Order: sequence, then C-alpha cells, then structure tokens
Amino acid sequence: MSDTKFGWLSPVASHAGSDFKPIVTFQAEHLFPSVLPYFDSVWIADHFYGFDDAKKEGFLEAWTTLTWLAAKFDNVDVAHHVVGHGYRNPALIAKMASTLQVLTQGRFILGIGAGWREEEYKAYGYEFPAAAVRLRQLEEVVQICRKMWTEEHPQFRGEYFGIDDAVATPRPEVAPRVCIGSSGESIGLKIVGRRADIWNTGFGDEESWQRKRDIVYEAANAFGRDDGDVTCCVTVAGQLPESGPDSEEWLQRLEGLRDLGISYFVLDFGHPLSVEPALRFAEEVMAPMRRS
Repeated sequence: MSDTKFGWLSPVASHAGSDFKPIVTFQAEHLFPSVLPYFDSVWIADHFYGFDDAKKEGFLEAWTTLTWLAAKFDNVDVAHHVVGHGYRNPALIAKMASTLQVLTQGRFILGIGAGWREEEYKAYGYEFPAAAVRLRQLEEVVQICRKMWTEEHPQFRGEYFGIDDAVATPRPEVAPRVCIGSSGESIGLKIVGRRADIWNTGFGDEESWQRKRDIVYEAANAFGRDDGDVTCCVTVAGQLPESGPDSEEWLQRLEGLRDLGISYFVLDFGHPLSVEPALRFAEEVMAPMRRS
C-alpha cells in the first residue's frame, strides 16, 4: 500500500474571477461532494484580506472556515496552509487546535509557520518582529501546543512566551500532527527537523530541495529523531487535466517529486468550475500513484 497522500488547497479568497464570492464555498457546493472522497485532506490559507484589492476581495477567516469544512466533510483531514503564529496567542492556538482535534475525532493537522506578510500584521495591530525572532517564537509555540495537548498541568517558560497550568481540556486522545511551513536554511528548517511531523514547502529545483531536505534530516537526527519522523510535503500548483496527455504530464511530474522522497502533495488547482477534470486527476494521476 502506497503512503503517498494528496491534499486539496481550497482558496478562501473572493475576487473578480469568482464573481467576488469565496471560492471555497463554490467548491464545497459543486466539487467537494464528488471529489474529496478521493483526497486525504483539504487545506486553506490563513490571511485576513486579499492580495490585489483588499477593499473588494473577501478573504474568509481561516479557523472558522476550516471548522465549517470539517463539519461538512467528515471523510478528510483538515489543515491550514499555514497559520501565521503571530495572529493568535500561543496558548489560544493550542486550545483551538485541541478543540478541533476532539471535534473531528483526530482529523486536524496544525499547519503553522512564522508568518511573512508585514502589511497585514500591521494593519491588524500585530507586532512584526524580525524573521529570526518570528522563527524562534514559532518553536516555542509548537512546544507550548504539545505540552497543552498532552500534559495535565502544562508549564512552559521560554524567551518569548510562557504558560502556567494552561489546560486544554478536553485533551485529544491523539495529539494533532504539526505541519511546519518553512524554507529558511539558517533557522526554519532546523526547527522543522526538531519539531515537525510534516514539513511543507514549495519545490524549486532538485539541488535546492536535496540541500534543504538534508538540513531537516540532520536537525532531526541531532535531536534524536529519525528521517522518517518528518513527512516531506510540497505544494504544487497547476491546472487540472483536460485530457489523457495532461494527466500523463501530471503523473510524471509528481512521480519525479516522489522519487526525491516527497510523499505528501498539497495541490493548488485555483478555481476549477467543473468536477470532471478533478475526477480525471483522481482516476488518472492519484490512483496509479497510490497503486505503485
């Protein structure tokens, strides 16, 4: 049985191309009932407004939307792509994650990162420290989460954050998996190696991928973990296939990535209007990869 997994990245944005209606609501109505049974997970981004015209483009809040999706579709895992930890207090993140993990009976993946969109932070009144600080804060956030998910009386005092008996009851029977989105070679990837169950990033070229993967594995080994403790996950964008040759191109692309040790694919198809190409992708790309 193949361990290859596939996630669907659903845009929560609304813009001219979607008649200013949230794309995720269209997909939930017209695509997901038929398509999501083939996928392992559904992912959504964590931002507060759009990227072209903030006054016109809507952007649904991430935790609320993900909870809505989790309730509507109980056959897939749900994850953020990815939460900016600076938008919410660390203990609150842990509590929200614990709650969603309990309510979904173990289907929640905490996708989390250091955040990057300075203008958004400042527009909403959040501090935006230097990248190195945000990354070190991220590691403390993950440590706090794991303590609150597993300990009866969690205590933590770090350089940036602390908790004092911050309970997250009811605690989940199985702690959420932590997916860290990062590509920074100096600090971020080492945190991935120490703390992540899943590592999400983009794919540039084979050389840079192997270099970054080795940094993750070396950090994991130094922390007493095995390479296999961190699942390599990449986000891949592209149009859904309209023909057999299109599917074959997708198949070769993803199989090439899998040969490099990548076993989880988060797929960004944009705003497809029809279910047929999505089913083609499931049958002609995903199915043979799962069989191989």
